[in-house]
Amino acid sequence: MGEIDKGMPQIGMRFRKSDEAWLFWVADGGRVGFDVRKRNKHVSIMDGQVTSCKFVCSNEGIRKKGITIDHEPKRVRAETRTNCKTRMIISLDRVAMNYEVTDLVLEHNHYLQLPQTCHLMASQRKISVLQAFEIEAAEDSGIMPEAAHELACRRVGGPFNLGYTCRDQKNYLRSKRQRELAFGQAGSMLKYFHDKMIENPSFQYSLQLDCEEDIANIFWADAKMVLDYAHFGDVVTFDTTFGTNKEYRPFGVFLGLSQFRETTIFGAALLFDETCDSFTWLFENFLATHNGRQPRTIYTDQDAAMGKAIEKVFTESYHGLCTFHIMQNALKHLCPLKGGEKDEEEGESSGEDEEEESHILTDFGECMYGYEDKVEFEEAFNNMRSKVHKQTWLDSIYKLKEKWAECYMRDVFSLGVRSTQLSESFNNSLKNHLKSDFHIVRFLMHFERTVEVKRTTELQSEFDQRKKLPRILMHTPMLVLASKEYTPIIFESFQSEHERSMAACARVLDGNNKFGVAIGSLHGHLEFEEERIVIGDPLTKTASCSCGMFYRTGILCGHGLKVLDLMNIKTLPTHYVLKRWTREARNGSIQDRQGRNVVENPKFEAQLWYRGVSHKFHTMAAKVANSLECRLILEDALDCVGPQLEEKLNATMDATNKPCDDQENVDPNVQLTSEFLSVAKLKKKEVQSKNLRRKRGWLDKLLRGKRKLTKGASSKKKQQRYVPIYT
Repeated sequence: MGEIDKGMPQIGMRFRKSDEAWLFWVADGGRVGFDVRKRNKHVSIMDGQVTSCKFVCSNEGIRKKGITIDHEPKRVRAETRTNCKTRMIISLDRVAMNYEVTDLVLEHNHYLQLPQTCHLMASQRKISVLQAFEIEAAEDSGIMPEAAHELACRRVGGPFNLGYTCRDQKNYLRSKRQRELAFGQAGSMLKYFHDKMIENPSFQYSLQLDCEEDIANIFWADAKMVLDYAHFGDVVTFDTTFGTNKEYRPFGVFLGLSQFRETTIFGAALLFDETCDSFTWLFENFLATHNGRQPRTIYTDQDAAMGKAIEKVFTESYHGLCTFHIMQNALKHLCPLKGGEKDEEEGESSGEDEEEESHILTDFGECMYGYEDKVEFEEAFNNMRSKVHKQTWLDSIYKLKEKWAECYMRDVFSLGVRSTQLSESFNNSLKNHLKSDFHIVRFLMHFERTVEVKRTTELQSEFDQRKKLPRILMHTPMLVLASKEYTPIIFESFQSEHERSMAACARVLDGNNKFGVAIGSLHGHLEFEEERIVIGDPLTKTASCSCGMFYRTGILCGHGLKVLDLMNIKTLPTHYVLKRWTREARNGSIQDRQGRNVVENPKFEAQLWYRGVSHKFHTMAAKVANSLECRLILEDALDCVGPQLEEKLNATMDATNKPCDDQENVDPNVQLTSEFLSVAKLKKKEVQSKNLRRKRGWLDKLLRGKRKLTKGASSKKKQQRYVPIYT
């Protein structure tokens, strides 16, 4: 074997395996300029060994004749078969237990490819595992296949070195989508959840089946969401005003604020409908996922079914209504009230009506935010209601005043949140990554992508707080120590309150512990805000203020800081430093509902190693690329260590595939079994066709009307459309 030139096929050449001979034939085709095929293979009936193989040129043989008219194709492909006789036959030598080349023909009867075009032959094109990973990552990031292929070509020095074409990339993605649909949408979704649980056992998901074993409602939360809720789950917003484009199912997401006041995600859900039963199931599973810990405050929109479910499940939480949605409803119900009473001929009267409507909206906004005293609120609301003839909506919203009026929320821990804008902002980000024909697994993947974008923003904030020093305006012990405790954005808020305390005036009211504090203007004007009552106690180092800022936001107000200074307390007491606002907010171990310590990313160490080794390897490959001797040394080293690594990996995989406690499903009722996949499907949802159409502008309506008059088309009755969910 050693005397034969391995660069050229020759009679008598030997190979250890038939696959080795095939790879040699493929490499020779790429060197010479012809494509290759496997013609036939003979296998022994006795022991199953391959006894002989015939490798040929792809131009071998001729196209079959006699195509009938009934079977005539729409487009006839160009002829490629020229009956080329080039071939290499190998036979098994049972004595030496290797394969010998016994027949060889190297003459071709057709044009050979140029070295510049050899990379386009099918046998020379193959997408490696690493390239497949990069292709999938590019698609998940929303990069078009053409742009991703161009980038890959540039990275390796041109399409000649890439190993696949743009069409190969598109075919790979299409095959991948077909594999995802192997079990239908429900089966693919369960496989997605199952794979996530294998990656991290702390991944949680729950499914609700109906009586026909169709999947109706879905809830899921990854390990990072479990950790985030344990640290920052005191205030939660939940909104379902957004649906997936294809399934038209309500999509809900639980959100909150991190220590940087960045949006953090606690869980997500796809619901079949927005009934009380669906919300009750969702909230119960949300609490079960997070070890039964209820938030102190939860904000939602004004939905009766959701309100009933929250009252039933979140018994220890304050339920607030989104003020943004309330104001939108106010615009809807209060502005048109005078519409039926306007006289078009009395323009002056119409103007007065519009001005009165504007005043009503202003008065309503003042009732929502402007009154701290309940008596004053009642008087203002009754005065506003007396100006409106139709009082139905005002009466209904008044019954819920404890959930939206400022005077009834003085002691509600809200972190400054009064609406579900966190949810709507997140939903808008998710819309940017969706298409109208998305499969539900594609939706889950793009949801994961949107979550990663939010988490990247939080990591940037973490980096900044460790890299940059906070700007301290006055180097007092209070501010210096607070800058080391609080995150930068929270320290800015605290420093602003400290600055306000410097402009405050205080007077002793009763005894030595009760103070009246009024904060003056910071702009040089002789103006003071409303005086607040502060109860101070130097023994316990407390300063309880009537403004209630600390109880709502977790940051001590300027009134309290003024009284602490009067009591000669120069550093912020620890009981006024909430851990959720500090740099150490994430310290401490968290357990999931199975009692296991939650690890955000079990593969983090492996990823760090991969990043370091891949950089080292690419650097080495770039250095030796222009030296033939160095390239051969590097290739020999890889060929030597490759089989050893493969053997070790196979042994590790065999051990890993055995059942283990860490990879058990968190819920035995939703294990991924073939029997369940055969019956489970997403529940079909009925959708009205009018909701599927884009709203037309005035120009579209005008042009559409003209087309109707021209064609004489008659309007047809709209029918219900059923959107299938299960594939």
